[in-house]
Amino acid sequence: MANLDTLAPDARPDGAQANVILRAENLRKKYRTGEEDLEVLRGVSIELREGETVAITGASGVGKSTLLHILGALDRPTEGSLHIRGVDVLDLDDDERAEFRSAHVGFVFQFHNLLPEFTALENVMMPALIARHADGMEARARGLLEQVDLAQRLDHRPGELSGGECQRVAVARALVMKPELVLADEPSGNLDDVASRRLHDLMRELARVENQAFLVMTHDRDLAASLDRTGHIDGGILELC
Repeated sequence: MANLDTLAPDARPDGAQANVILRAENLRKKYRTGEEDLEVLRGVSIELREGETVAITGASGVGKSTLLHILGALDRPTEGSLHIRGVDVLDLDDDERAEFRSAHVGFVFQFHNLLPEFTALENVMMPALIARHADGMEARARGLLEQVDLAQRLDHRPGELSGGECQRVAVARALVMKPELVLADEPSGNLDDVASRRLHDLMRELARVENQAFLVMTHDRDLAASLDRTGHIDGGILELC
C-alpha cells in the first residue's frame, strides 16, 4: 500500500486554500437501467472549509444520499473530481481509500448501522478499534456519549435502546476519531425536538472548537437554517447559497 502522506503534495497549501477540507468538481453519476442511463447527479460542485457547516435539502430520491456516498469516497462518480485535504481520493485504490476514510471522514447514516452484539460504548469505539488507535479512545467515547445524553446507557446494546438513542450512538461513533470531515444523512431524523437541538448545538460547537467541517443532508428546516450555508438539490443539480 502506498504511503498516503506522499499522495497529498497540496494537502497543506499556503494562503486561501490552506483551510479547504473538501473540493468536488463537476460530479456526475449515471446508473444503467435497461437500455437507458439514469443520471442522478449532473455536474455537482462543492467546497467545504475548516469549521464550516453546510446543509443540503431536497426531496427523497433526488440524489442526496448518492452525493454523500461519493463525497465520502464510499462510491465513485461517473465523472468529476474529488479532493479531501488535497488528496485525489478517486486516484486511491480500495485499501488506500478505506484507510483514508478512517483517518479523515466520519459518517452518520440515515439508518444507524450499529452492531447488535456490542454495547453503545463498544459501538462508538469501533472505528478506533478497527484502526488500532484505541489509546485514550474509551474516555473520548464516554465523553461523546455523555454529550448526546447517553451517559446512563453505555452498557446497553442496540436492541435495548430506542431508535433515537441508537441514532445518537451513531453520531458519537462518527465523531470518535476526530475526523476533519463529517458527512451526515438525516442525523436528527429519529430524534425528538430536545435531542435534535442538542445535536445541532454539538455539531456547531465541534465545528467551532475543533475546526471540523459538517455536511448534512436533511429535511429538517430548523437544522438547515442554523448552519452556515444551505443548498438544495433537485434533478441532480445542486444550488448552494
